[in-house]
Amino acid sequence: MASEARAAEASSTDGAGRRHHGNRHGRSEQARLAVLEAADDLLVEKGFAGVTMEGIAARAGVAKQTIYRWWNTKTDVLMHAFLQDATEDLTPPDSGDIALDLRDYLPRLAWFLNESDPGAVFKALIAQSQHDAVFAQDFRSKCLDVQRRRDRLPLERAVQRGQLPADLDLTAETDQLVGPLYYRALVTDELISHQFTDGLVDAFLRRHGLQTSEGS
Repeated sequence: MASEARAAEASSTDGAGRRHHGNRHGRSEQARLAVLEAADDLLVEKGFAGVTMEGIAARAGVAKQTIYRWWNTKTDVLMHAFLQDATEDLTPPDSGDIALDLRDYLPRLAWFLNESDPGAVFKALIAQSQHDAVFAQDFRSKCLDVQRRRDRLPLERAVQRGQLPADLDLTAETDQLVGPLYYRALVTDELISHQFTDGLVDAFLRRHGLQTSEGS
C-alpha cells in the first residue's frame, strides 16, 4: 500500500496528470529487486555488451531515473545483483563441524558458478574486468574480496572452535579448496561433480589429520 501511495503521489506531480509507468513501484524494495532481477536476466540473455540501463529499466518496469537513484552504471547494478545473490546462495553453513560445512558449501559454490544465472553474471563481470582496469579495481574491492572472505569463513570458524590450528595459513588452504572450482568454472568449463568436491574436502581433511568420509 505504501508503494502505491508513492506511485500515486508521483503521478499527481506529472504536469499532464499521467501516471509514470516507470514509477509504479515507487522507490520501494519491490522496484529495487525488479531492477536487480532484470539486470540478471538481460545479462544471461544478451551478454554484458547487450545490457543497458534503458533495457534494465524497460524489463523491470521502472523509469531510468529510478535506477539512477541507486546506481550510476550498469556495472554497479550487476555487481549489486551478484552480491545479493551470493549472500543468499553462498553464505556458508555453520554446523559446528568443518567436514560437514565444507561438504555442503563446495557443491553449492560449484552449482552457483556453473549452473546459476548469478554465476553467469559473475563470469561476465570477471570477463569485463580483463578489459577495464578501473572497473577491475572496483569489482575486486566490492565483489571479489567479499567472496574471498565468504570462501574462507568455514575455515575461520573451525580455527575458532579449535578444530584447526591457530597458525593455519587460511589464504593458502582456502585457495586449495575452492581454487579448482573457480578454475574449472572460469577456464576449462569442466564438470564439477560432487565426487570432485568431496575429493577436495577429503584431501583437506587428510592434510590436517581429520576424519574423511571414508574414515581414513
